[in-house]
Amino acid sequence: MKNIILKTAGVTAILGLLFLIAQTNTSAAQNKNDDSRKIIVFKAGLNDAAKDAIIERAGGVKLKNLNRINAKAVYLSSRAMTEALKANPDVARVDDDVIVEALGYKAEVSGKISTQAAQVLPWGIDRIDAELVWPGGNTADSVKVGIIDTGISNSHPDLAANVKGGVNTINPRKSWNDDNGHGSHVAGIVAALNNTVGVVGVGPKADLYAIKALNTNGSGYLSDIIEGIQWAVDNQTQVINMSLGTSSNIQSFHDAVIAARNAGVVIVAAAGNSGGSVLFPAAYPEVIAVSAIDQNNVIATWSSRGSEVDLAAPGVSIYSSYKGTGYATLSGTSMATPHVTGSVALILGTSVGEYDANLNGVWDPDEVQKKLQDRAADLGIAGPDALYGWGLVNAYSAAQP
Repeated sequence: MKNIILKTAGVTAILGLLFLIAQTNTSAAQNKNDDSRKIIVFKAGLNDAAKDAIIERAGGVKLKNLNRINAKAVYLSSRAMTEALKANPDVARVDDDVIVEALGYKAEVSGKISTQAAQVLPWGIDRIDAELVWPGGNTADSVKVGIIDTGISNSHPDLAANVKGGVNTINPRKSWNDDNGHGSHVAGIVAALNNTVGVVGVGPKADLYAIKALNTNGSGYLSDIIEGIQWAVDNQTQVINMSLGTSSNIQSFHDAVIAARNAGVVIVAAAGNSGGSVLFPAAYPEVIAVSAIDQNNVIATWSSRGSEVDLAAPGVSIYSSYKGTGYATLSGTSMATPHVTGSVALILGTSVGEYDANLNGVWDPDEVQKKLQDRAADLGIAGPDALYGWGLVNAYSAAQP
């Protein structure tokens, strides 16, 4: 009888999880069909009041300012409003405010364990040799990392001390605390504390900034992502992790990425989990695109691939922190990406040296990317390829002179 009860409970749990995933996918699909949210990009020379007046005359409702790309997110209740704005001579472009989604496989969430369990070195951290960097004194201390995701747990014993601030771009009146788990998992891979319990991240003393732009289902509007990029730049973060993506190539997204890159911010993003083309923003040339490998150094079957891939990193069965005070095992290019982001943080804790191409004495995004690629372990066919890019990121080699 006991075995029957356990089996029944297990089936019920699996069905419940499948139902939850189906509901999430249905919700996202419904949102994608919602054509009422737009990003209005204005021509140069208009002040803020003039932009607001244009939106008001068209009957739209402003949702937020996207100043770094000279745009505003708006709600438009009819196609006529959209057409009126497109026809306005002061409007450069009207973009769709599409849905962007986290790129981790929630179906592989494991049971949570006690926060008092002895610290383990996750296989991914070991594979990229991050732990070999720390004895030399480089722990990415004070390097500022923005995590644009579902938030970060503000109560997690492996994260809280490293979280130095945050924002909720979905609703700025609400907390940036993680109500999904994905963001906390990503944050733990980057910078979980080296504190004898749970796990440890690539750069265990990096400063984390929680930029909550994805909701409890792990999805969010592009305008919230763009505002998150804008916030990261305004708050002098040095590297941005985006374990998220969309198949839609929206110019406003690219413009925001370019603005951040031009401000000196290194941007790292997940290639995608479809097994097909690389998603955006990873597909943009200004972004370091990351594919996922398993413990045999073989690309995951579901990992997206293409000429846009720059590096590969561990992304299968990755154990890390989760929402609340728990831990979980997840897979996805979402998990591979923070291994590279943490490696960037370690590089930023070193002298630029011979990689200082423009002789300005500081690390610039192109210089960071070149060093990561030069020091990567080649996988697959010789040289860069569509599966692994320049190869498996090696944090230890990249952090050496």
